[in-house]
Amino acid sequence: MNASDQNETTERPHRTLRDEEPYVLFAQLERLSELVKLRPRENEDGLRFLARLRASTTPEEAVTFTAFAALPTNAAGWGYECLRLMADHLHPQERPMMQQIAAWLSNPTIRMRHEIMKEALWAPARGPSVLLGLAVGWSTGRPAPNDPEPAPVHKAPVAINSAVLSCLARVPLSQRSVYLARILDMAESLFRAY
Repeated sequence: MNASDQNETTERPHRTLRDEEPYVLFAQLERLSELVKLRPRENEDGLRFLARLRASTTPEEAVTFTAFAALPTNAAGWGYECLRLMADHLHPQERPMMQQIAAWLSNPTIRMRHEIMKEALWAPARGPSVLLGLAVGWSTGRPAPNDPEPAPVHKAPVAINSAVLSCLARVPLSQRSVYLARILDMAESLFRAY
């Protein structure tokens, strides 16, 4: 077995979220503070901040916060579940990418992650599943065998956020709040598991 066949589960910690409190995450991750306007209070934990975002006039920011607060592999898994929830709003040509992501989530090898990244980069259109494929590629380690360094920390969360929100934008307006509520219920489960 070569290095690219190795399973990435050894890189996966048992926790679901980054160690930092929301206040610290905002200070450390510039892209997060650019995308989410509501600010966490000092000593406010992630679940409480998520609830405030959810109750705000822009509850979509709770999606963004979750994409950044969860560890990249867990965030990709959550993003996959969000897209699966809205599967009726994915185009048929997006299904193969979703199948590849599902396979990687159940057996996360480096080789499979690199293959997903390659297909996502060369995809003719950047729909939600392709954006999620890019996030998978950037989630752990180097995005390709010949890349000398891992992707910047913000790349995977930005792609996950874009994947979920772009798919949500395809949902008819009359149903959008129902889907958003279910997506944020799944987000809460990540914070409760922490």
